[in-house]
Amino acid sequence: MTLWFLFALMTAAAIFAVLWPLGRAGRPHLSGSETLVYRDQLAEVDRDLATGLIAAPEAEAARTEIGRRLLAAADSQRDPATASNTGLRRLAAVAALLGLPIVAIAIYLPLGSPRLGDFPLAQRARAPDVNQPFDNLVAQVERHLEQHPTDGRGWTVLAPALARLGRYDDAVRAYRNSITYGGESSERRADLGEAIAAAAGGVVTSEAKAEFERAVALDADQAKANYFLGLAAQQDGHLAEAASIWRTMLAKAPADAPWRPLVQAALDRAGATKAPAPSAEQVAAANDMNKTDRNAMIRGMVDRLASRLKQNGDDVEGWLRLVKAYMVLGDRDKAMGALTDARQAVAGDTERLRQLNEGLKNLGLDG
Repeated sequence: MTLWFLFALMTAAAIFAVLWPLGRAGRPHLSGSETLVYRDQLAEVDRDLATGLIAAPEAEAARTEIGRRLLAAADSQRDPATASNTGLRRLAAVAALLGLPIVAIAIYLPLGSPRLGDFPLAQRARAPDVNQPFDNLVAQVERHLEQHPTDGRGWTVLAPALARLGRYDDAVRAYRNSITYGGESSERRADLGEAIAAAAGGVVTSEAKAEFERAVALDADQAKANYFLGLAAQQDGHLAEAASIWRTMLAKAPADAPWRPLVQAALDRAGATKAPAPSAEQVAAANDMNKTDRNAMIRGMVDRLASRLKQNGDDVEGWLRLVKAYMVLGDRDKAMGALTDARQAVAGDTERLRQLNEGLKNLGLDG
C-alpha cells in the first residue's frame, strides 16, 4: 500500500511540473487597467506642458510613445488568438493530467511486476552483502553448501576463497567436491594440486604431483600444472628436468603471459645457463704451460664442465664438448658415461635429443 501511495505522489509531482508552466502561460500579459494608466500619463503630459515643466517637442514625443503603448494594449485585449492559445493550453493541460497516468500504467503493466509479493525476510537475511567482511561471506557460502552439498558451482566459488584465508585443508576438500559435483577440468586439477602443496608447506608431494600430471593430461599447456611439475623435479634434485619443463613453458608462452617472470626466475635459480667455454686468457696460459700442467688445467676445466652439466643437463653443446674432451684425454669410459648421461638428460626433449645424436655422429660415436 505504501508503495502505491509513493507512486501516486510521484505521478502528481510529474503532472504538476507539466501543468505549472502551462498555467503561467495562460495569464494575459496585459489587462484593462493598463489603458487607464496610459490615459492618465497623457493627461499628466498635458499638465506638465501647461505649467512649463517640459517643452512642446518633448511633450509631443511623450504623447507619441504613450499613444503607441495604449494602442498595443488595446489590440492585445481584442486579439482573437489569445482565446485560441488559451484553449490550446487548456487542452494540453487536460492531456497531461489524463495522459501521464495512462501512459505510466500502460508501460508498467507489461514490463513491471504488479503481482510480485514481498521478498521474505528470511531470504533477505541470507542474501550476500558485498560490504560484509570476506570471512563472513565465506561463512554464508559454507552454510549454503551444508544445505546443498551437491552444488558444484558453490564448491568452485568456495575453494579459492578458503585458500585465500589460509584454510588449505578445507580448500583441498572444496576442490575435490568441485571436481566431483562440477566436473573435471585441467584448471580444477591444477588448483587441487596447488592446495595440496600449500597444505604441505609448499612441498610438491606425490599426491600433489599426481594432480598436476592429471591436469597436464587434460591440457598439455596448463601453465600452473607445468610450473609445479618443474618445481617437483627441482625439489627431487632433477634440475635438468625442471629447467627443461620451464624452458618449454617460456618457449610456448605469449610475450605478455603474466606468469613469465615467475617461471624465468625459477629457471634462473635452477642454474639454467650454458656452461661457459674457456676464455682467451685461459687458452693463452695453457700454451705457456708444460704438458703435465696443461693436462692438469684441462682436466680441471673438464671436471667443472661435468659438474655444471649435472646441474643443467639441457646444454647439448656442453655435453658434446665434455664427450670430446674425455676422448682427447683418452678417457673413453668417461666419454661413454657422459654420452649416456647426456641422452638421459635430454630424453624428454625431442629436438635436443636429435641435436645430441647428430653431434655424437660427428664425433664418431653412434651409441
